[in-house]
Amino acid sequence: MVTGKGYTDRTLLETEVHTVLADSLAAQPLDGQRVLVIIPDGTRSGPIDLLFRELHELLTPRVAALDVLIALGTHQPMPEDAIARRLGVSVEEMRGRYANVNFFNHHWELPETFHTAGVIPAAEIEHLSNGLLSMDVPVTVNKLVFDYDLLLVCGPVFPHEVVGFSGGNKYFFPGISGPEVINFTHWLGALITSYEIIGAGYTPVRAVIDRAAGMIDVPKLCVSPVVKENELAGLYVGTPGEAWEAASALSAKVHVIYSDKPYRQVLSVMPHMYDDIWTAAKGMYKLEPVVADGGEVIIYAPHIDEISYTHGAIIDAVGYHVRDYFVKQWDRFKDYPWGVLAHSTHLRGIGEYDAATAIESPRIQVTLATGIPRERCELVNLGYRDPASIDPAQFASREDEGVLLVPHAGEMLYRLGGK
Repeated sequence: MVTGKGYTDRTLLETEVHTVLADSLAAQPLDGQRVLVIIPDGTRSGPIDLLFRELHELLTPRVAALDVLIALGTHQPMPEDAIARRLGVSVEEMRGRYANVNFFNHHWELPETFHTAGVIPAAEIEHLSNGLLSMDVPVTVNKLVFDYDLLLVCGPVFPHEVVGFSGGNKYFFPGISGPEVINFTHWLGALITSYEIIGAGYTPVRAVIDRAAGMIDVPKLCVSPVVKENELAGLYVGTPGEAWEAASALSAKVHVIYSDKPYRQVLSVMPHMYDDIWTAAKGMYKLEPVVADGGEVIIYAPHIDEISYTHGAIIDAVGYHVRDYFVKQWDRFKDYPWGVLAHSTHLRGIGEYDAATAIESPRIQVTLATGIPRERCELVNLGYRDPASIDPAQFASREDEGVLLVPHAGEMLYRLGGK
């Protein structure tokens, strides 16, 4: 049973956070158990520091082990000082007060990281994907999880471009999974399109992720915060499915901004927690629905000088394109990592591709105003603006002109229409 509370008009007090966690954990048979806490990396906001301190205080007297695994997906590993900042402690505290805690990065790049938990057969995949794909999908996951008695997911829920809403079992897949599920689920989301799937509730991608997580034969508990400006609008504890369902329902209320008209130009100002375009692309995903046909999204991030620290060379090779550019030339692209192809389509947005004329027609223009030079932007099929030529203040209060400034882009989803 899920426990917790959430609000649309205020945030939780620390005493309320403590009570939710204390009451929920008291009901769990955790004495003498080994517990692995799975948390997001620095590209997800929220008071993970508060939650870590609470979990450590509540669980350390009871459990035999309390360790932390960072769900990187395919993001860059976090060095010790970055992990300390993520958890709101000093490196000295990690080595002293928290010396009993082992902190692990998910080493997605090492084949020896993984254990195969099973295979989702093609017939089931066809059913779960509503007929979009039919293939066997091996389910590989970080083998560390099998060394513990309880897996405790602790990560926020937001509208998400691949799965609908993040959180829950997504911290296993793609958070700590092998490439097979990552590539498959991202491409499935791309076929549906980010435009359709983002903020859409329970989706075919979520169904595949839940099925894969069911193959991890270790008990699971989930702490699902709903973050608003780095505070908690809500906090729910239960199974990954239960906690995610409650948190995503609240996220749909607090993380969506409705507009009664589309905009011809949007300036998405990206915070420093996004350090490459692979992560900063959320400034496109979350705004695409309110950009008028033929309009433009500018991703403004002078601090970013790399497209992807992990996948940059592949993106240079394939570029950014609409979905059908790949679908209609599948033999040409099918051997590239599907997760990279998916990212490509998500950032470029919806549009059309005429194979007979080789003409690609994206619905909107995507422009980078970053430290990435013009030549590379053009190489990957994106627009370029010198960030020094942009003063974000000049985009403010111009909604009547069809211009929208989003000063902290990447988490709030913008949609047309009413609630």
